[in-house]
Amino acid sequence: MSSVTLFGAAALKNVDQSTADKTLDILLEYGVNHIDVAPRYGIAEERIGPWMSGHRKDFFLATKTEQRTGRAARDQLAVSLDRLKTDCVDLIQMHALYHPDEWDTAFGEDGVLRALVDAREEGLVRYIGITGHGWTIAAMHKRSLAAFDFDSVLLPYNRVFYANPRYAEEFDDIMKLAEKRNFAVQTIKSIARGPWATKPATYNTWYEPLSDQQEIDKAVHWCLSRPGIFINTVGDVTLLPKVLDAAARYEAKPADEIMARFEQDAKLTSLFGLGT
Repeated sequence: MSSVTLFGAAALKNVDQSTADKTLDILLEYGVNHIDVAPRYGIAEERIGPWMSGHRKDFFLATKTEQRTGRAARDQLAVSLDRLKTDCVDLIQMHALYHPDEWDTAFGEDGVLRALVDAREEGLVRYIGITGHGWTIAAMHKRSLAAFDFDSVLLPYNRVFYANPRYAEEFDDIMKLAEKRNFAVQTIKSIARGPWATKPATYNTWYEPLSDQQEIDKAVHWCLSRPGIFINTVGDVTLLPKVLDAAARYEAKPADEIMARFEQDAKLTSLFGLGT
């Protein structure tokens, strides 16, 4: 069983082993037992491996592959297993699959999906999922779910995304499917403020995150109020304790008027331009 809050291990892509070990120890303090990593996250898998060797039985371990062909995906999975110091991951996810041409390759005869199914049959992975970003990803996930019985999906969910009527409708469709078919809905970007724009990046995230504890509390609590979702934390080790602390103190959904004022005061904006 996975904790509702997941550790987004992109936070480890630029840290040394000592920092990684201390960060992973924080998960134990908060009862987080799900680690979500990917080869694309720099050296994150390599940082997790040494620590995971002593904690593997206590964690749900997920990684990803951005490869679209079967051969390349199997090669990448072998590298991930070696880096993570394990002979099996609990979840392998097709990473950032939102382009129609890549979708056709991934689901084709020699595509990544068939290779991952084979890997599952061989005991190298337990579950298969799919991830993505952008305004169209909920609709693309619906297409993927119609073609295969995935065990999980991962996509953005926050106030700005859900305020877009089309995205909200597609996201709600995903939730209805999840309830019917019992797959996990993992969400990302709960504490995204918006693009960095002209500001220099001060955190290890490609977007500007919320950093004030009260702001993070509101954003995390709003997301947690949606039954049936999981929340991926944040790609910065200094903000991780704030997100975990907010999640640990969740009691109820913030009032609509409080969230409306927060959205305005915090200047929340879209990460992907205007949704249509």
